[in-house]
Amino acid sequence: MTPESFKNWRKESGFKSRTQAAEALGVSPETIRLYETGTRRDDPSRKVEIPLHIALACAAITAGLDPAP
Repeated sequence: MTPESFKNWRKESGFKSRTQAAEALGVSPETIRLYETGTRRDDPSRKVEIPLHIALACAAITAGLDPAP
């Protein structure tokens, strides 16, 4: 998942803010910012990769799945 596709996922999923997406994924709004920009504020040369478990969680939300019990 690329930063661009992650940002598109957030918007297409109806999350109007990074905070809403963060709550749905169980991460901080700053983490959402990192995933959307793909870089860190303190060192833009350090790329941020979106972990597989986050990409899978995005797919689960898109599919309308609830978290496992």
